[in-house]
Amino acid sequence: MGNTARKQSANLSIRSDLLQRAKQNKINLSKTLEQSLEQILENRDREEWLKTNQEAIEAANKYVDRKGIWSEGLRQF
Repeated sequence: MGNTARKQSANLSIRSDLLQRAKQNKINLSKTLEQSLEQILENRDREEWLKTNQEAIEAANKYVDRKGIWSEGLRQF
């Protein structure tokens, strides 16, 4: 995702069958791990944001249900 952060070595364990298949398929393990971790962390951040803002989102939705949106009636489509 374009991050230019410095790379850091990490020791980890992986099932031997997966490692063998990844090597056979020329899969870059570091890149794959980074992409997977980014997606997992983005999902957790999104879930946390929704949890933190749930009350405000519900209040906004109730307001729109009662009052409508400001642009209602202005749409040409």
